[in-house]
Amino acid sequence: MDLASTGAQFGQFLSFLTHRQEIIASNIANADTPGYKSRDVTLPSFAAALTDAGSVVESEGLIARSDGNNVSIDRQAQLLAETTLKFSVAAQLVRSQIKNLRAAIEEGRSS
Repeated sequence: MDLASTGAQFGQFLSFLTHRQEIIASNIANADTPGYKSRDVTLPSFAAALTDAGSVVESEGLIARSDGNNVSIDRQAQLLAETTLKFSVAAQLVRSQIKNLRAAIEEGRSS
């Protein structure tokens, strides 16, 4: 796998995570909206996150309140923390790749 395709895959994964953060933020913003159903972005596998932005679906198996809203702020906070951690790790890997590439370029210039 070459650097360009790896970089493109990291970029797509970061886009997927950004999209998921937007959906979670929407859930939190609608926590008090009657009838609002929590949503999430799903993928069939981790590998799919490297090529696909995922599908937005209603979260299943959540308990709805009397007003029909099923958003749990605790659950959304957990999902947001997990997504933020994944984003940070992926961004750090991208920075590491760029740093290694710069080091190789600098070494080639000094030779």
